[in-house]
Amino acid sequence: MTRAKLWLIGLLPLVLLAALTVTFLRFGPLGVFRAAFPPVEELTVQRIRLPGPGQMEIYVVNGGPEPVTVAQLIIDEAYWSFEIEPGPKIPRLRGATLRTAYPWVEGEPHEITILTSTGLTFSGGVEVATQSPAPNPRYLATFTLLGIYVGVIPVFLGVLWFPFLRRIERKWIHFFLSLTVGLLVFLGVDALDEALELREQVPAAFQGTGLVVLGVMGAVFGLVGVSRWLRSRPSREPGASDNLGVAYMVALGIGLHNLGEGLAIGSAYSVGAISLGAFLVIGFAIHNTTEGLGIVAPVARENPAIWHFVALGALAGTPTIAGAWIGGFTYQPALAVFFLALGAGAIFQVVWELGRLIRRESEAGWAAPLNAVGLVAGLVIMYTTALLVVA
Repeated sequence: MTRAKLWLIGLLPLVLLAALTVTFLRFGPLGVFRAAFPPVEELTVQRIRLPGPGQMEIYVVNGGPEPVTVAQLIIDEAYWSFEIEPGPKIPRLRGATLRTAYPWVEGEPHEITILTSTGLTFSGGVEVATQSPAPNPRYLATFTLLGIYVGVIPVFLGVLWFPFLRRIERKWIHFFLSLTVGLLVFLGVDALDEALELREQVPAAFQGTGLVVLGVMGAVFGLVGVSRWLRSRPSREPGASDNLGVAYMVALGIGLHNLGEGLAIGSAYSVGAISLGAFLVIGFAIHNTTEGLGIVAPVARENPAIWHFVALGALAGTPTIAGAWIGGFTYQPALAVFFLALGAGAIFQVVWELGRLIRRESEAGWAAPLNAVGLVAGLVIMYTTALLVVA
């Protein structure tokens, strides 16, 4: 049998399934039910922007099984005229932007209700009205500085612990490796919890739980492939070892987690929650300083070049800047859920790699009392510094 015939046989069930699906949708017995029951509609208010005085933009997504037609816009219990792009009829899995001239008041809350052609209503709101940041040089610089302050500087401060780690006994190296595992376990569980909580804001059709599974498993198996590649390639530097690859994986996992932190900070500032944003910046900055320690602990007995420390710190810290940009200008719950899940999966895989490293280098492994204390200490440190972050 030729290769072409083999592929034809393999594709035949899929072709028949597609034909069956089309036949059911076009000629199946749906007409009786459509006539007897109203359509199921679901509309999610994803983002409300206030681009200027007297201007309001509302971005909505149709996450239901049927098209939705927007009929009326109600703001603070009054009907308002509006324009909608691309049109009032929103197909499934598509979005639309409603624009209206509304005299919003600085610092006050506003309630938005969208009425569909079938009479169903879907609501959203602005907790604190303030002009939304636009992607101009001023706000780009502001969010960049926020990301540097929260992610980049604290991570590099933590990297400065490397000379200290170089001079301590091996048993204490294992202690700090175990402490790193504790730090990362806390970060991973925290990121996964945030992703699961935020999935409630994702339109049902986009399957928030599926995004979490996709992000976690994608990161795990992606890093497994990267780890195997790093072990298989010949070393080009005299001091390079598997430990350096583990350090890069730790930095990558922390960087993905910091991307989620940047999303939280950017979105807080974009909706006018200035006090919350300030607390997040201070809390995350203190929280993230310990991450640099976790990055350099795997190479405490190595002698990597200086540029490796720069690359490790940048890999872990600069994603915070990208997160602040995304959160401040184009925040989307589905995107945030995926990034948080991606960070959680990456961290869990890094924890596995660090566990292998500890078992390989320490005779007693996790059974050593000092290692167990280090693991618990890492959890306690992250819990204590997390108390400074106002949720």
